[in-house]
Amino acid sequence: MLNGKRIVLGVTGGIAAYKSVELLRLLTKAGAEVHVVMTRSATEFVGPLTFQALSGNPVHTDLFNLYQESEIGHISLADGADLVVVAPATANLIGKVANGIADDLLTTTIMATKAPVLFAPAMNVNMFENPIYRANEHRLEEHGYHFVEPATGELACGWEGKGKLPDPSYLFDRAAALLHPADLQGERIVITAGPTREEIDPVRYVSNYSSGRMGYAIAEAAVRRGAEVVLISGPTALAPPTGVKLVAVQSAKQMHDAVMAAVDKASVVIKAAAVADYRPAERAESKVKKGGREAWQLELEKNPDILAALGAMKKEWLLVGFAAETDDLIANARKKLEQKNLDLIVANDVTCADAGFDVETNIVRFLFRDGKVEELPKMTKLEVAHSLLDRIIGLKQGG
Repeated sequence: MLNGKRIVLGVTGGIAAYKSVELLRLLTKAGAEVHVVMTRSATEFVGPLTFQALSGNPVHTDLFNLYQESEIGHISLADGADLVVVAPATANLIGKVANGIADDLLTTTIMATKAPVLFAPAMNVNMFENPIYRANEHRLEEHGYHFVEPATGELACGWEGKGKLPDPSYLFDRAAALLHPADLQGERIVITAGPTREEIDPVRYVSNYSSGRMGYAIAEAAVRRGAEVVLISGPTALAPPTGVKLVAVQSAKQMHDAVMAAVDKASVVIKAAAVADYRPAERAESKVKKGGREAWQLELEKNPDILAALGAMKKEWLLVGFAAETDDLIANARKKLEQKNLDLIVANDVTCADAGFDVETNIVRFLFRDGKVEELPKMTKLEVAHSLLDRIIGLKQGG
């Protein structure tokens, strides 16, 4: 996801420096090349060897060391960076940069880079609320620097309030968002994800194996690229991506109603949910006892076809569907695309290894209205999501 991206991770002196270790792990796991720059105070909290072992690169601490023999350290780091993240960022570091002071390797790198810079402040609540600090942060924001709002809670100093470094996964999301083009700004995308549950009684339901991973990946990719995202999700074990509006539902009927309430202002609708085709004709008010019977027959009735309804009422928005098939993949997907008036359908064979439910990867084909079929190699679901959004942008531009 971040393959080929070069990130400078600045770490300043604070107890929250231990969270930067996990942030580094997330960045490198996503494929980024990370170079860590630590202030001297930071090395009192976490040893440089920890960051070096996880990044696979030397940790930089000294302004006056030559870097790679002939290169000056802060210039080399600044020129090569796609992004600079400072986490935690102390009031001291932010104050120095805001006033043009560059007296160590980290501040000189920040001042010399033309890459986006993301500060994640962490400090005592009274320091955070101090008008001098507030003015410094505001000044940097006016110059185009980015900030992550601190979390609220019990601080290391014993005070309660705003000033905690947010969870590393949140910092990762903010960093990743800055590395993607904001090419979906102004778009309002409605995405469905996950399974639905059709209740038999208070303890049993009919459902399917969908984990919601694909739909959540699309929501994550879209919000990173600047879209306003409404994610309508059946029950999953996934945390919603940062920045999306989550509408949680259980049944197909609830999903239908939520989608219809959301599509009026949509520019793109992506139906990635695995909606149950049928539901029990009657729901028992209390648990059905097995008694002495050897068999139990359930009468099922048809659920509303959300995708067909959207195709029939389609206005200005693009409509994208998914086809999870076990045989005749292209034929079945093409039939669905045509019958439901879709602009694009994403087809995958769920019997293939690494392409079915509840796995991190997928192998898909994109089918278009003009008959074109595009086959993608095995990718992570987030990579598939970005590929899908690229195609949607192409369709909106008339390509």
